[in-house]
Amino acid sequence: MSTKPPIPPSGMGDDSLRNYLVEEFVEDYQDGRITRREALGKLAAIFGSMAVATNFLAACAPAPTATPVPPTATTARPTAAPTMAPTTAPTSAPTAAATSSATSSAGATSPLSVAANDPAIEAKMVEFKSGADTIMAYMAKPKGDGPFPIVLVCHENRGLLEHIKDVTRRAAKAGYAALGVDLLSREGGTEKVGANVPGVLGNIPPQRFVDDFRAGLTYMQSQSFARKDRAGMVGFCFGGGVTWRSAQEIADLKAAVPYYGPNPPLENVGKTQAAVLAMYGANDTRINAGIPDIENAMKQNGKTFEKIIYPNAGHAFNNDTGASHNADAAKDAWAKTLAWFEKYLKS
Repeated sequence: MSTKPPIPPSGMGDDSLRNYLVEEFVEDYQDGRITRREALGKLAAIFGSMAVATNFLAACAPAPTATPVPPTATTARPTAAPTMAPTTAPTSAPTAAATSSATSSAGATSPLSVAANDPAIEAKMVEFKSGADTIMAYMAKPKGDGPFPIVLVCHENRGLLEHIKDVTRRAAKAGYAALGVDLLSREGGTEKVGANVPGVLGNIPPQRFVDDFRAGLTYMQSQSFARKDRAGMVGFCFGGGVTWRSAQEIADLKAAVPYYGPNPPLENVGKTQAAVLAMYGANDTRINAGIPDIENAMKQNGKTFEKIIYPNAGHAFNNDTGASHNADAAKDAWAKTLAWFEKYLKS
């Protein structure tokens, strides 16, 4: 944003993910991806006031039209696989499990899509406890007894929609016991919350998201088909931010792949136990502005970190049900994700 007024605080204490959502909606409006009315609706849901939303949006001057400049980090040529900028040894090559011949799920356009009735997997909704509350989640696993390494999947700011269920099935197709947690379970679930999902998510303390994924991992570790000592996590957009935070706080995570997620608290980077592979789109300048900070923090703390920046790709390039989908970037990123999990979860 060319003009960025102070974001009204929520009183939660940690407003970082909330502020990320606010900035994303303003950017979407400025770039013409949503209308002013849509932007006001989303902001009002977060602020709890249409008047506050109107005043805030009015104070955000439209961003100048310009060709996004990729970060200074090394990127790949459009015709080749993206170049990693490793802090540690490079990842292994993509495996054959990166693609799927199954019929695509509803709304999906990617050849990676895995149908709910794919004969190679089993998928269903499950419930588990997080504290005293019941949490809903979508679980998918390969057919068979296992044990299979665990992969947690965190949804975007629109909740546990079919696309994220599809991603969960893709992980299962690749040999993992996967769990996509609905972070709106206490509010009745994504379907019940509906269009208010971003506003509700924006007013939940981020620690609750981490706690629910910790509980989800405990649930998966209690299953006979799961390999309890090998767990990873992948998340997208808002879910990328939750994945970063979970990598800091859930010691049992061995690998994490946040896609274009906002940085976690830098002061907590030293607690990170997972090997982190971060995915970015070169045109996603708002998110990419934070790359140097998180990269330096990971290096200074001796953590395993690599990043991939995809040329000609923007925010949400992986979502094949949205307008920002970049098929080439998404295909390669998923192959690299599976290679990362192969390295750290199947060894």
